[in-house]
Amino acid sequence: MTDLARLTEALLDAARKAGAESADALAVQGSSVSIDIRQGALEQAERAEDIELGLRVLIGGRQACVSVSDTSARTLADVAERAVAMAREAPADPYAGLADPGQIARDWDLAAFDLVEEAPEPTAQALEDGARAVEAAAMAVSGITQVQAAAGYGRREMVLSATNGFQGGYARSSLSLSAVAFTGEGTGMERDYAGESRVYAADMPTPESIGALAAERALARLGARKPATGNFPVLFDERISQSLIGHLLAAVNGASVARGSSWLRDALGEQVLPKGFSVIEDPHRPRISGSRPFDAEGLATRRRLIVENGVLTGWTLDLATARKLGMESTANAARGTTSPPSPATSNIDLTPGTATRRQLIGQMGTGLLVTSMIGSTINPTTGDYSRGASGFWVEDGEIAYPVNECTIAGNLREMLRDFVAANDARPHLATRVPSILIEGMTLAGK
Repeated sequence: MTDLARLTEALLDAARKAGAESADALAVQGSSVSIDIRQGALEQAERAEDIELGLRVLIGGRQACVSVSDTSARTLADVAERAVAMAREAPADPYAGLADPGQIARDWDLAAFDLVEEAPEPTAQALEDGARAVEAAAMAVSGITQVQAAAGYGRREMVLSATNGFQGGYARSSLSLSAVAFTGEGTGMERDYAGESRVYAADMPTPESIGALAAERALARLGARKPATGNFPVLFDERISQSLIGHLLAAVNGASVARGSSWLRDALGEQVLPKGFSVIEDPHRPRISGSRPFDAEGLATRRRLIVENGVLTGWTLDLATARKLGMESTANAARGTTSPPSPATSNIDLTPGTATRRQLIGQMGTGLLVTSMIGSTINPTTGDYSRGASGFWVEDGEIAYPVNECTIAGNLREMLRDFVAANDARPHLATRVPSILIEGMTLAGK
């Protein structure tokens, strides 16, 4: 048994002694190193190590959560007593409770998930060298005036144990490199970024390619101006298109559906995407940060269709929301050490289209290619959508000039029911959504 597993068992023993009817305990331990480079100088170097424990106790349909970073036996006993005292005063929730022993995951092949690189942690010097290589590549591009580069490494391990007999754990590691490049001066200054993150260092692109891409993107934004006002097609670049599917995922979250606050609350079994398009959750993809063998309630995760051939097939549920809706959990519980489980998705795929992004630009004629967004006014009940945007104006199927300071608006139900997708989703991302073209959005510019 690992140290984290022993700590969770000690918390459960303390909870039972304090009077809990049932309980689960989560232990998380991690370390991280981050390096920031700015204008050729080391701006920040940080290392963090932490351990945190979370305990949830249940008594007669009442529950309470507490967290602590002190692992002494006396503290664990005190924490359990406080949690039980809090639970006795909490409002009753008829849907709260652990999984039945017959529901919990029993066997999984953790090696198949390949979530952690079993190699020595990179040194701070190696991370600094990577960040400096990113910066140098961006600064080598004519017209770039300033670069902020960063490198980071993290490794985290977790163990979940519960009084229903479940115990499981896994670790994750990640390595990242990124850059923000600046060009121009004063009010004409523009910036853009590029960044990559992988589980395995060998899977990372070169620092030089990351820096060069950040520079290329920043230079392309020089001379940005407001676009025209009116109704135009809008192409959401692959870098930001996943936010559209993110709004759909929020709307099918069981917590929103149970509250009646989802714009898709009555859409189960209806067409919500164009025919031929599906949204698939697959928490078993190897070497992907969102993968996991079990959820935060100890249920075995599985691949599932959220939308199939355009039709909404189900909600995203944990045990409590499933009970409230009279359904079965989809093994989508997520939690930290300070709060009870709630529904959340992991790895997501939208069916790709057949066209390239360049072909969609040619197809849209005159309109807006959005590469970044700022601010958000999304009505979760009606699906009304309004966001600040910047990117490039397209005329006669060709990129004409960069644009900024504009707003795009529409309704998510209508936007997502009729779109065209490209084939440019990046394969290494946890959420793989290609560029998406939507006809007839309202654009407010000059």
